[in-house]
Amino acid sequence: MTSFVGTLCVCCVFSRLYLVCCIARGSHGLTTHAFTPDALRETFCERTQCKVVRFSKDGRMLAWSDGQGVSVMDVSSQSLICRLPRAKVTGLTISPCASYLCTWSLYTVNADTPAGTPNLHIWHLPSGDPVTHFVQKKFDGWSPQWTDDESVCGRNVSNEVHFYGKGKLGGSPTDRLRLQNVAKFSISPAGSPYRIAAYVPGSKGAPSFVRLYQYPNFDSPSSALANKSFFKADQVELYWNSTGTGLLVLTMVEIDTTGSSYYGEQGLHFVGIDGESSVVPLAKKGPIYSIDWHPNGKEFCVVYGYIPAKATLYNLKSEPIFDFGTGPRNTVHFNCHGNILSLAGFGNLRGHMEFWHRKELKLISRAQASDATFFQWSPDGEHILTATTAPRLREGNGYKVWHYTGKVVHQWDVAKPKDELWEVLWRPSLPGEFPEKPVVMPSHEEQQRQAEATKPAVYRPPGARGKPPSTIKLHEEEPPQGETVKDEDKQQSKSALKNKKRREAKARERESQDAEAAVAMATASASLLPANQSDDLETDKKLRNLKKKLKQIDQLKQQQREGKQLEANQIEKLKTEDDLIRQIHELKVQ
Repeated sequence: MTSFVGTLCVCCVFSRLYLVCCIARGSHGLTTHAFTPDALRETFCERTQCKVVRFSKDGRMLAWSDGQGVSVMDVSSQSLICRLPRAKVTGLTISPCASYLCTWSLYTVNADTPAGTPNLHIWHLPSGDPVTHFVQKKFDGWSPQWTDDESVCGRNVSNEVHFYGKGKLGGSPTDRLRLQNVAKFSISPAGSPYRIAAYVPGSKGAPSFVRLYQYPNFDSPSSALANKSFFKADQVELYWNSTGTGLLVLTMVEIDTTGSSYYGEQGLHFVGIDGESSVVPLAKKGPIYSIDWHPNGKEFCVVYGYIPAKATLYNLKSEPIFDFGTGPRNTVHFNCHGNILSLAGFGNLRGHMEFWHRKELKLISRAQASDATFFQWSPDGEHILTATTAPRLREGNGYKVWHYTGKVVHQWDVAKPKDELWEVLWRPSLPGEFPEKPVVMPSHEEQQRQAEATKPAVYRPPGARGKPPSTIKLHEEEPPQGETVKDEDKQQSKSALKNKKRREAKARERESQDAEAAVAMATASASLLPANQSDDLETDKKLRNLKKKLKQIDQLKQQQREGKQLEANQIEKLKTEDDLIRQIHELKVQ
């Protein structure tokens, strides 16, 4: 352990001289990397495979579990704080002020403890002394939540949320929020007064609902700051803004009753502490992929809709501020300063990234991180970390550090082909450690070069290779608000529209000729009839009515070709054309 401490400390001191540092966890063990735009230093830390690793909020402490125990390192003082005797830990959390460490391991039952062995432990830092423990069966939502100043700690239990005042974790709850079947809660990130959001799923025909409270006013439903009900909300995700004044609620049901979506049904709602709420209007149908608040808490961006997905910026009234158009994207992130917004597509997409100047709402650069499964902004607000990690992808594991102008600053790959990278994280920092710098806009030529480099090649089947490319597009992408379509795309669109009009004109001409031939055939048949039959007034009357209906059908077909939406009875009338022609022939041969 001594050699490990010395190695890690060198890296962390080195990282203060350098720009920032990150940590990589994989089959090779745990490593730390520190770098500037001009150099990178890799320091080996621990060969033992780590199960989980976490930084404190300020980046001052690092905790990790190697399966045998949990180690906590104080980066600032370059010393090992403590080694906790907890084996098989798979969950770690450090409280906001780094006063407590929470560990979670798999819930187990044996003959001596039929109710279950306590598997959630809270330890005091820096002493490493145990504070309290609980039985926590599920990993989902296992970690207690603190206010930013650690004045209040909350934990979800059956039909209640228990709150503990500062220094009261080892005793009885200070306050209780009692809600039948409460499934999730969230504490606002801002300071006092503290706000609490609680979600209760619907049952027996009753709707689900989310309520906002001001701690500790939980006496009755009337004491709630806001109450929002949902009929389609089997699950929810709660997103507070940085000021604790607004909450975004993403509602989800696994099954779409209309059968139109594989992803189920989703909705997005804004709820304010003033009691006002609104549905966030989405201009395109499809799933909601990603949501992110601006650091100032006054606006948010959403990526949604079937691919190519749309991205829209909204204000606190859920009114659209700016439309980024559509593209191959499924994630959105503001940097820590809020002056740059990233839109990207990872996972089953090709890793296309866009970086936008928030103030000017102009595109800064494009880049492509192929096979990336992870994305994170650096604490300096200028660099981005993308990684290819297992088990999502087991080949080509490693990470890249990018500048927001689209340049790769550093690249690190696993040493051996069979090695795997499981996780990579930036070391956090406190606000203000990296001041905001002016955004650099690349030249027009550089942007054009990036656009060409990131433009995906169109797949062409073997039978179509060597032939002129088709102008038909599977998905017509929408440009950002205020921009026009590129000249080449516009030319393709004009050509496709011209071909479409030509095809429609030929179809109209064909249908018109068929109709005229049918009428001519009926007229010719009439001319061949004997005189005594043609003099039959009743027969002539029927023929005139039938021809009149046939002419009306021809007019309806012409209207349909011109794009007019026909009524249901008019569509049914079109289906009678063959029968009318048959009746005309029968009358002529009588």
